[in-house]
Amino acid sequence: MDSWIQIKVTAAQQYLDDLCAVMSMVDNSLMVEDFSDVEQELDGVYGDLIDQELLERDRTVASVSVFIPAEKSPAESEGFIRQRLQTLEIPADIQCIGVHEEDWANSWKQYYKPIKTGERLVIVPEWEKYEAADGEIVVLMDPGMAFGTGTHETTRLCAMLLEQYVHFGDTMLDVGCGSGILAICAAKLGAGYCYACDIDPVAVRIAGENAVLNQTAQVETGVSDLLAQAKTVSGGYKVCCANIVADVIIRMAPDIGRFMANDGVLIVSGIITERAAETVSALEEAGWSLIDQRRENGWFAGALKRT
Repeated sequence: MDSWIQIKVTAAQQYLDDLCAVMSMVDNSLMVEDFSDVEQELDGVYGDLIDQELLERDRTVASVSVFIPAEKSPAESEGFIRQRLQTLEIPADIQCIGVHEEDWANSWKQYYKPIKTGERLVIVPEWEKYEAADGEIVVLMDPGMAFGTGTHETTRLCAMLLEQYVHFGDTMLDVGCGSGILAICAAKLGAGYCYACDIDPVAVRIAGENAVLNQTAQVETGVSDLLAQAKTVSGGYKVCCANIVADVIIRMAPDIGRFMANDGVLIVSGIITERAAETVSALEEAGWSLIDQRRENGWFAGALKRT
């Protein structure tokens, strides 16, 4: 019998559309609990049939749930949802139903194995033994409660593009770094300095720990509200990676260029394919041109340069 984990997110009713958008990035089958219209039904033909329990529900909040097979690493999906909601500044309660809390931190590890992305990078769980083949670059990862193990399509797509566009000595900015995986990948590919920032202090702490684990001293971490407080270096960053959500990438499109070198490469992902054209259009209006792209299982990642 299959084992399923319910990930249930509850927030103010005004955020329901945004909740559905984020949750649909994980799975298209959503269970929505929204009782805001119960009052209207009381005066309708079904008013007498409404259960008393429904009448007592809080109508100011809404919940959206997805159901994830246990073998698909629900912890990765939870981390993804948590990071996206924090990026969108939506206060929410996240519940994982169907697994004992004391087992949650470790139960998913049995499904997390070494993953090769692109031609050289291999993401290896910190607790796994792996013998690297000639030319392979191993990135050790213990994501903890942060998003970014390499199993999610968006992470892999970004890592593939980093292989193409990071050169020795480059400076790199990772916006919304999660576990720090992309900044560490860039450092392992030869970047001379990487600044990994996130609005979640827990993610920043985990990213710092993973940088130490990989002996990538060139990775610096910090809490930042997107690019509002990001550091700059002389000449600007040669590579910037934003694996976030379409809405936030569109919002920061007019400003991202001031953090980058004129010939810098911007890598974006966290974008479902249905919103790829809209996101690229917003970046083109801000002076960027799409030079490369990757797609996998309904997800899009693109590399852009200034026009």
